[in-house]
Amino acid sequence: MPGFGDPNARVLVVGLAPAAHGGNRTGRVFTGDGAGGSGDFLMAAMHAAGFANQPTSRHPGDGLQLLDAFIAAAVRCAPPDNKPTPEEFARCASHLSAEWDALPSVRVVVALGKLAYDACWKELAARGERLPRPKPVFGHGISLTLASGTSVVCAYHPSRQNTHTGKLTAPMLAAAFATAQRLARG
Repeated sequence: MPGFGDPNARVLVVGLAPAAHGGNRTGRVFTGDGAGGSGDFLMAAMHAAGFANQPTSRHPGDGLQLLDAFIAAAVRCAPPDNKPTPEEFARCASHLSAEWDALPSVRVVVALGKLAYDACWKELAARGERLPRPKPVFGHGISLTLASGTSVVCAYHPSRQNTHTGKLTAPMLAAAFATAQRLARG
């Protein structure tokens, strides 16, 4: 499933994969997984930071527009048990790369979860970025700016597993997008 958003985006948000009963069903990532689902949780944070015109993502015709942001997925199909295999990541890497190539203004990458962070790191390496070694450990709220000026912001994935257990709260995700906003303005 392709990503969506502003073609002039300075912020690229990378999630894991479309949810079986959300994006996979509706055709738009982070969309249609019900009130309180990951799409609404994500859009509320993006809306608060000025990256979305509304705080919900219910269906493709709901009027949602992303502003200065584009959302993509590291894997294009809903994987069994929400656990993509290394082969699925490898097969889908060219799609993430192509979407990134089509976004010439990207200055900030927001990685939603460790698996998305790992996929972004591989893509950054493939793009010839000078990456720090050892690779920084993923953690919510961590951000770093690379030698090229591209910044990476890490956030826990807004899955129900994370939001319903309190591992990720609305203020935590809002803070990550506020960081992305500040870095995008440079």
